[in-house]
Amino acid sequence: MSKYRQVQVGFWQDGFVLDLTPEEKYFYIYLMTNSKASQIGIYELPKRIIETETGYNRETVEKLLKRFIEYKKIQYNDSTKEIMIMNWVRHNWNNSPKVVARVEQELDSVKHIPFALLYLEIANSIKEDTVSIQYPCSMHSLGKQEIRDKDKEKDKEKDKDNENEPENVADAPVIPFEEIINHLNQKGNTSYRHTTKKTQSLILARLKDGFTTEDFKKVIDVKTEEWLHDKQMNKFLRPETLFGTKFESYLNQKPKGGPPNGTNQKRGRESGPSEWDDIRI
Repeated sequence: MSKYRQVQVGFWQDGFVLDLTPEEKYFYIYLMTNSKASQIGIYELPKRIIETETGYNRETVEKLLKRFIEYKKIQYNDSTKEIMIMNWVRHNWNNSPKVVARVEQELDSVKHIPFALLYLEIANSIKEDTVSIQYPCSMHSLGKQEIRDKDKEKDKEKDKDNENEPENVADAPVIPFEEIINHLNQKGNTSYRHTTKKTQSLILARLKDGFTTEDFKKVIDVKTEEWLHDKQMNKFLRPETLFGTKFESYLNQKPKGGPPNGTNQKRGRESGPSEWDDIRI
């Protein structure tokens, strides 16, 4: 279905618009009527799209965006690529329930939350008797609901984090993710990150099996000595191979050209709880 955006004929006699250059007038109209424009005046508009639709180069686009931000007519968030046309709500509402529903839907999809909250603040500042605008009450309720929903989400995340943490955080063991991966990167000339969830889960699983940080280093030393200069095998110098189900056999492997890694290298849960049992990734 086709979408339409209305521009009042009084736009051209507006004091602000009269002082704009032809280029600025064109750009201002574009911001209100482009293919991404929305009911609430907050929408995702990548600079690449602006270039394509206006024919301007990136330098001109950046210049015009900055200029209208300085004019306090728009805000732009680079991380989400969203734009907000200020005061859009003051000039683009009627009392249709369909519009209210559309507003709620679009506000829910806004990624940069400060834009949504600013929209509600502006909407709530409109007098209730403003002609053809009956949203201040509805928007006020919507604002409260959004805040409640976001608070609930935060509480859920907080509860989830609390479930995954030991009761006494001060006494929680420090998991040597960084120490182990740094050793692998140094020995294997690799650049793995210790923050990757998959890598962390593998390391934690072996720690829960009863292996130690030194065991990880021994496995890394043995396998890098064996595989580092082997074109077919050096690709396996990675956490998912080294710290997987063959970890114990690697640990007990005899180093190339040297004595075994000590005697009785077998590790495992003897009995009783482990300090790692309560840790979750």
